[in-house]
Amino acid sequence: MGLPRGPLFWRLLLLGAVCSGILLTLFSAAGRPHRGLRPGARNTTASQAFAGPNGSAVWDKEAPSSALSSSHPQSRPCRHSLARAIQQHPHFRALFNFSQPVLLAGGLFSQELWDSLSQRRAPYGWQGLPRQAIASTLSLLNSSESAQLLGSREPRGDCIRCAVVGNGGILNGSRQGLNIDAHDYVFRLNGAVIKGFEKDVGTKTSFYGFTVNTMKNSLIAYSTEGFTSVPRGQDLRYIFIPSDLRDYVMLRSAILGVPVPSGTDKGDRPQTYFGPQAPASKFKLLHPAFISYLTERFLKSKRIISKFKDLYMPSTGALMLLTALHTCDQVSAYGFITSNYWKFSDHYFDRVKRPLIFYANHDLSLEAALWWDLHKAGVLQLYQHRA
Repeated sequence: MGLPRGPLFWRLLLLGAVCSGILLTLFSAAGRPHRGLRPGARNTTASQAFAGPNGSAVWDKEAPSSALSSSHPQSRPCRHSLARAIQQHPHFRALFNFSQPVLLAGGLFSQELWDSLSQRRAPYGWQGLPRQAIASTLSLLNSSESAQLLGSREPRGDCIRCAVVGNGGILNGSRQGLNIDAHDYVFRLNGAVIKGFEKDVGTKTSFYGFTVNTMKNSLIAYSTEGFTSVPRGQDLRYIFIPSDLRDYVMLRSAILGVPVPSGTDKGDRPQTYFGPQAPASKFKLLHPAFISYLTERFLKSKRIISKFKDLYMPSTGALMLLTALHTCDQVSAYGFITSNYWKFSDHYFDRVKRPLIFYANHDLSLEAALWWDLHKAGVLQLYQHRA
């Protein structure tokens, strides 16, 4: 015969079950290994961070949503982070170094850095460039935001999803605009024509990447296709790629709001490109050592040892895509070269079909192979339109 089961008995039984469930949950959480990874963790604590591929702290993005909800009720767990895919891939695990600074700011300038970068030509260093021009530019990038790509604009504790939009003809008729704009941040570059192609390429721009040379050439070459000014916006940031002295000189003039005092662009007014209100916080500068690291590990072309060695560097699109891969949790690439590139025009905004041109200063075949390998490894999502 069983024991009596009055109301008090059932209350005690329920209380015991609840307490047991709490203890079980705590025990399970304590014993579960951290699996999610992400590059360059920000705002982490000792219990939330652990060593990444190269010893850098990374955030456990696969923690249960309940574990994040107390401090970040709107957070989205990153269940397919690119850093986790990297950690599981022997080849890419050996290549990625998330501790490598992406941006160069004034606080990093030192005699040691000068001595190191003076041994290599631009864009990989400062060989032959005047120290005063470099130092005076970097002195203006003196805020903490200058050293961080996302900075305070990052949705803290969230899964950062980035889209990098190249200008390849594969995007013409793609209807990927809404998918692109759905990302937290959108990178664009060079001749980023938007008007008239919103359904294919979206309208959102968070970062615009360029060298002064590619920016000016794009404004000239694609003006009839609609690229009459570089993207602007209150929340938009400009990423300078320091391919030559003129990039440092233009950047300094842009921050000060004065005409370019010397060199190729003497007399040029940066406000023409970046708008009348462009404080230092609007501008980012890729670290030459970061460009060197990307070239050596990911895009070390045979052209480095050919007669084109002084011309070769990764394309603007490659640098922006690899920058995103070292900054965001998930990255999607749109408008980049794929194996069926010959089916599409050079650019999505071309009025007549034009073949993709393989210039000697880039190795687009090597870049195409890298994007495909990263896509297969689950490190990025490469848009591929089957024409």
